[in-house]
Amino acid sequence: MNLPQPPRYLLTDSRQLTAPGESVFFAIKGLHHDGHRFIAELYQKGVRQFVIEQADFGTKTFPEATFFNVESSLAALQELVAAHRRKFNIPVVGITGSNGKTIVKEWLAQLLSPEFVVCKSPKSYNSQLGVPLAVWQLAETHTLGIFEAGVSRPGEMAALERIIQPSIGIFTNIGSAHDEGFTDRRQKIREKLELFRHVKTLIYCDDYTEITTELDDFLANDCYVITWNPTDLWTEFNLQPLPYSDAASRENLGHCVVLLRHLGIHDDEISRRLQTLRPVSMRLELKEGLNGCYIVDDSYNNDLVGLKMALDFLANQQQRPHRVAILSDMLQSGLPEGELYEQIARLLKDKGVNQLIGIGPDISRHQMAFALPAKFYASTEDFLSRFRPSDFQRSVVLVKGARPFQFERVTNRLTVRTHGTVLEVNLDALSHNLNYFREKVGRDTRIMVMVKAFAYGSGIEEVANLLQFHRVDYLAVAYADEGVRLRQSGIRLPIMVMNPSPETFQQLLDHQLEPEIYSLRIWRELVEFLQNPQFLILDFPFSIHIKLDTGMHRLGFDESDLPTLLNELKSHPEIQVTTVFSHLAAADEPEWDDFTRNQLACFTRMADQIEAVLGYDPIRHLANSAGLARFPETRLDMVRLGKGLYGTAVRTEDQANLRTVGTLRTIISQIKTVKAGETVGYGRRGLITHDSRIATIAIGYADGYDRSFSRGVGKVLVNGTLCPVMGNVCMDMTMIDITGVDAQEGDEVVLFGDYPTIRDLAAWSGTIPYEILTGVSERVRRVFYREGN
Repeated sequence: MNLPQPPRYLLTDSRQLTAPGESVFFAIKGLHHDGHRFIAELYQKGVRQFVIEQADFGTKTFPEATFFNVESSLAALQELVAAHRRKFNIPVVGITGSNGKTIVKEWLAQLLSPEFVVCKSPKSYNSQLGVPLAVWQLAETHTLGIFEAGVSRPGEMAALERIIQPSIGIFTNIGSAHDEGFTDRRQKIREKLELFRHVKTLIYCDDYTEITTELDDFLANDCYVITWNPTDLWTEFNLQPLPYSDAASRENLGHCVVLLRHLGIHDDEISRRLQTLRPVSMRLELKEGLNGCYIVDDSYNNDLVGLKMALDFLANQQQRPHRVAILSDMLQSGLPEGELYEQIARLLKDKGVNQLIGIGPDISRHQMAFALPAKFYASTEDFLSRFRPSDFQRSVVLVKGARPFQFERVTNRLTVRTHGTVLEVNLDALSHNLNYFREKVGRDTRIMVMVKAFAYGSGIEEVANLLQFHRVDYLAVAYADEGVRLRQSGIRLPIMVMNPSPETFQQLLDHQLEPEIYSLRIWRELVEFLQNPQFLILDFPFSIHIKLDTGMHRLGFDESDLPTLLNELKSHPEIQVTTVFSHLAAADEPEWDDFTRNQLACFTRMADQIEAVLGYDPIRHLANSAGLARFPETRLDMVRLGKGLYGTAVRTEDQANLRTVGTLRTIISQIKTVKAGETVGYGRRGLITHDSRIATIAIGYADGYDRSFSRGVGKVLVNGTLCPVMGNVCMDMTMIDITGVDAQEGDEVVLFGDYPTIRDLAAWSGTIPYEILTGVSERVRRVFYREGN
């Protein structure tokens, strides 16, 4: 594939468009998407170069575009970047292994910045798609490349080796990650070693003898292999204390030290640099800010590719209409200053940023490049000394700065002050779970996502915004005020309201919300409302959702109501029935499988009659998360995804493929030594049977940690150890027994997450995961984050 002019940007996601005239779009067909569906949208926005793999795609519809028809768009992308890589004769470090790839890469970039202008993978771009996007950044000004590569099945690494073309290799370690994709550990090691086919130097830790066993089949004869032993290295190096003392960090540091030595850097200088090594921020966080603002916290680094990723995230936040970027100088970009800040100005414009705060002498020197409202400050101290809380109102504010500017101080000033309890919501895990169920139901089945009850406690506006980004088909809320809140936060998706009432009909109309109609009473009240003369000239059909009762016996029309309902529907064609649905009562309980099948038969019988009267086909939906998993025949036109999205499944095989979305954390406020025979808490319910260390943690039943966890029922994780609750859970505090645990005041405590899970908590307290999730109080601060990949 020969492009007439090399593009500046390689685009694989239509939602991340930056400069249409300088981009080429690769339309890739995947399990959950088809890039060809977005070509028309991108053409309308100005993109004119497309790489497609669909032979019968209608290119004539786009007369000004150039199309390159290939067998595989992904392979074409990789080939283009491999050719780009061959233009550069510089040292390139290729990193693979089961763990530590991103940390080693980021630390090496910090440690080698005095000698080299480094081009590195953004975050953890190490996949078949991420690696080419990372290597495409290489420019003439770079003097060193550092790229990571990951694989999950045989046959993947050879393509990544052709793209990275490393001259130096680092094999971090070998462990259980992605074991399921390989027949055995040996096959996985051999696949990873494909990255080092042509390296001149290979570094690995000799603790991993399995690697040594497989080396001879892979390395060139002139490859210089450097093995190192942790005990010998740190004894010889004699750096005390190490900046990070845990075993994983020591291993990651060891790889860095060995490479720096190989590159000729003296031990004294290495020691000095290690002491200034800063932690790697692996995630971008969305936090609640002052004055109705949201703060996008990416405050620990600032490079051009990372800025584009952060601006993409900012552009997709629809909760507030005004977007602000607080940026520091961008250090060691490898570009001339003038060109660098022109590119940043173009990015800000393309991503719809309304206001800029520039901090640092470099960005201030180039302030004329920015054609938007902007203020500039010489330093972080200068900005903070002039900052007033009223400066930002109902805005989404991106905070992104190079580490020397200490932008965490800026973030702290902008965010709401709360106690130490926080519910962390992993947006990448939520996306993963959505895509898992999308694959399960297939492209032809629509998805309605339940965001009622504050999105199951996870944050209704933030979750709905992510679902809109992923183009789900419908949202469902319990009450009209939830729907209004979403509309006011920029959510444009269709929204079904499950519990409408006559006093909310005007809200439904004003905000184009669609009510569930479940009885003749609510139908007649709606008809009476719409007969008001002011509604006779509506410029859009009033959409409703008919709820049928097929055995749940909660809400819905009984089969005996159908004759009257059918007459009513015939009499009011101005009301559009968008969907017809019912609710499965026991799809998660095998003992009631026959009942579930009878519900499906009943629903089909009733829906057929409604469809015959309407003269058109409304969408049918019956399956909830349990139904879509256990009864594929109930998926119909659309499924309703609830608890599955948030990481809880009925079937073991589904649960193994879902990721934890929410983690509830708090801190230890105080630790006391309590003697045997004394008691802890109200009512003296916590009897101490032996001398114990008792910690008070900053969470109670007012935060959603229920009193049912009192007296040993509940357990929390403290530094890897489960510790039981002592005495009764209080309103704002809970006491736990940390006897024998190495813990200090201020240490973190996990209430639920990967371990213990919400399913564990539900089992301990005799309830269901739903109740645990939705019970987390809104006074608990939510932090929404994306991981490094």
